[in-house]
Amino acid sequence: MSADRLPSRAPLIGLSGRRWSTEDIPLFDYAALRGEEVDVHLSEYPKALEKAGALPVQLTRNTDPELIVERLDGLVMTGGADPDPSLYGEEPSPDLGRVERERDLWELALIRAALRVRLPMLCVCRGAQLLNIAMGGSLVQHLGAPEHAQWDAHRSERCHVVRVSAGSRAAELYGPAIATNSLHHQAVARRGTGVIVTGTTDDGVVEAFELEGRPEVFAVQWHPEMLAEQVDPAFTWLVHEASTHRR
Repeated sequence: MSADRLPSRAPLIGLSGRRWSTEDIPLFDYAALRGEEVDVHLSEYPKALEKAGALPVQLTRNTDPELIVERLDGLVMTGGADPDPSLYGEEPSPDLGRVERERDLWELALIRAALRVRLPMLCVCRGAQLLNIAMGGSLVQHLGAPEHAQWDAHRSERCHVVRVSAGSRAAELYGPAIATNSLHHQAVARRGTGVIVTGTTDDGVVEAFELEGRPEVFAVQWHPEMLAEQVDPAFTWLVHEASTHRR
């Protein structure tokens, strides 16, 4: 459904995560502010949601997950640091990146609360990984193939192709294949309960998945918010689902 056919009242969609520019960080380096914290997210998430017809709002870790999901119409679980491998019973790999355990625990609680009320939810990159963990799965802590962690390429560069399963939500949104960006060095390893893989790269890395009996949930390993030539189908889908959920 296109954004111009959505109901006049934009659905309220919550965002987990951050928002900062590296150039702006020194502005916080005052003695009076040392030790203070900021809630941040990358601005491309709310920009993509607004373009799709939603009213995006940032969620802070002081928000009770069980309470906020009752107020929201939809949810985006955003990208970021590597999840703590102790969450799926493993020791950290030497190649593990930065972990933010407090964020992990809060976002896992948020995912579980959203599942409880069947809140429409799009999980992106780290968000997809956390969803798999929430369902009892595990992660590949470091992909040996360098083509998945394209940190030196522009974030909008479509550097590989995801093959999509016929009849899936991913196929409905993108067709049989989609060229995507790739900014991750971790991915789904053991699938959680109910996880249905619906998109992979040629080397078998999981790039999209859905949950059995949960048509309101969709997860992708790439970053659709950074592919900004047009409204990405995943965000249009989420806004439509959120509008239906509100009604």
